[in-house]
Amino acid sequence: MKLHHTMTEHLNQFASYGEGFVKVNDVRYEGSLIVTPEEIREWRPASFDALTPEDFAVLLELKPELVLFGTGSSLRFPHPRLTAALAAARVGFDPMDTGAMCRTFNILTAESRRVVAVVLGG
Repeated sequence: MKLHHTMTEHLNQFASYGEGFVKVNDVRYEGSLIVTPEEIREWRPASFDALTPEDFAVLLELKPELVLFGTGSSLRFPHPRLTAALAAARVGFDPMDTGAMCRTFNILTAESRRVVAVVLGG
C-alpha cells in the first residue's frame, strides 16, 4: 500500500509497505530493520521466533519514548520477558501489524516525537 507524503523532507518516513518489504523514503528494504526519524539500520532477528531480550534492550541506546513493533501482516505479541528492559526504562512499546506501524511512525515523526520503529522481516 502506498502512503501519502508529509512535510518531513529531512526525516525518514515510510513511503509504502507490502508482503516482506517496507519502503523508507525512496528505498525498498527487506528483512528486519530499526528505523528512527534520522537513521535506518539492520536489526538482528530474522523472525518472530528468533526474538531475544537483547534484541529489544539494544533499542534503549536510541533513547526512544516509544517503540513501535511491526510484526508483518498480522499482529503478534512478544512475551513480556522479551521487552522487560523497555518496560524497566519506562519506554512505551506498541506491537502492531506493519501497515499500522508505518502509518503511526509517520504521524509521530511529524509531531517530533522520539519514536523508534522496528520492522520484523521474515
